[in-house]
Amino acid sequence: MGRLIIVSNRTPAPGERTQPAGGLTVGLYDAVQTQETLWFGWSGHQHADAADRPVQSEQVGNVNYVTFDLTQRQYDRFYLNFSNGVLWPLCHYRTNLIRYTREDCDAYYEANEVFADRLVGLLEPDDTVWIHDYHLFPLGKMLRDRGVTGRIGFFLHIPFPPWSVARLLPKLDMLLTGLAACDLIGVQTPEDATNLKGCFEAYGLKAAVEAVPIGIDPVSFRQQAIESASSDEVVKIMDTLEGTHLIMGVDRLDYSKGLPERMKGFEALLKNYPEHRGQVTFLQVTPVSRGGVESYRLLKEELDGLVGTINGAYGTPDWVPIRYTTWPIGRHILAGLYRMADVGFVTPLRDGMNLVAKEFIAAQDEDDPGVLVLSRFAGAAPEMPEALLINPLDAEGMADALHIGLTMDVHARHAAWSAMYDEVSRNTAGSWSKQFLDSLEAIRPCH
Repeated sequence: MGRLIIVSNRTPAPGERTQPAGGLTVGLYDAVQTQETLWFGWSGHQHADAADRPVQSEQVGNVNYVTFDLTQRQYDRFYLNFSNGVLWPLCHYRTNLIRYTREDCDAYYEANEVFADRLVGLLEPDDTVWIHDYHLFPLGKMLRDRGVTGRIGFFLHIPFPPWSVARLLPKLDMLLTGLAACDLIGVQTPEDATNLKGCFEAYGLKAAVEAVPIGIDPVSFRQQAIESASSDEVVKIMDTLEGTHLIMGVDRLDYSKGLPERMKGFEALLKNYPEHRGQVTFLQVTPVSRGGVESYRLLKEELDGLVGTINGAYGTPDWVPIRYTTWPIGRHILAGLYRMADVGFVTPLRDGMNLVAKEFIAAQDEDDPGVLVLSRFAGAAPEMPEALLINPLDAEGMADALHIGLTMDVHARHAAWSAMYDEVSRNTAGSWSKQFLDSLEAIRPCH
């Protein structure tokens, strides 16, 4: 096997190249440590003369990070409008939020052509190319069209909808044809695999699709949580709770995360189980992302209003039911807070995997573990049936689960946590990348 070529919309930020902090960087850490790797993607910068600017490169250990610039038009139409304004809501079943224009679709394919043109000259015959995520659905075929004959794999980190939903996308056949040029397509769950296979079959396309759920590095995250739990930052936050039970949610600001529904579930807990009033605090950490997209701005306004309404209705001079911040909190502090939390509250309407759920389990104190309340629509749910599984559209059902979690005895909590921790330890970030690359290596390139 020659070099590993990782292609993603963005490469890790310079600070994450030596200290992986989460997501794809952690997931690929083991793979890039064991072989020569080129990681290729957009630099994050826009320039009017982007086409005339050379690629930039930085060697860090085994990895050569190579980036290039886009124009402002490409960023707006390819990234904001089509990738995040069309494909993201489509794949998360939120078809009412799709804002499709032919100009944006054309720009999406044009930007993928830029990726292909910039990348192809860097490739060697025995390279293995691994493309990541929905920004780059057509890239496999574009590389084939430029003469690339080696193995090409693709991994989709978000859900994929069934044919009945996906068919709403104009030119879906073109997108799937581009994707089918890859030798292996990985997705997070068996449901996603079934959905994608059904779409290929609808167009008479043949493609190898495999469910390969991504994990975390539970050992290092657990150690980070143990060390952070006694840090000054975490102790200070816990002191402000004045002995109340801690329910914790951590999500990027996104309509797929079920955040308004989560607030309503917590409100139902206070309404239906008044014994918890003054005894529990809900900390929701929600860093803002894609603030320029209208749907995200409206979501923030809705959350701001819900938090104010609930705190106004139930709060007292010495107790605030919901602590809510849109400021990012350091990963090491979050790890310590997970360990101290009594309940992890994870309620996506639909997502690819949800690594927060796995991090919460990894962080727990074995002798006194917290309880995970988890949406059955999270990608992690099939791997974690011992969690208290809920439907995020059912506020009363979420309230019941929160009450059970807050009152569950230590033996029941330990039994559920132990089973989930075993699964989190078995299916790790390292095993994910190895499983996918092993499967890709076993496939004879069809081009």
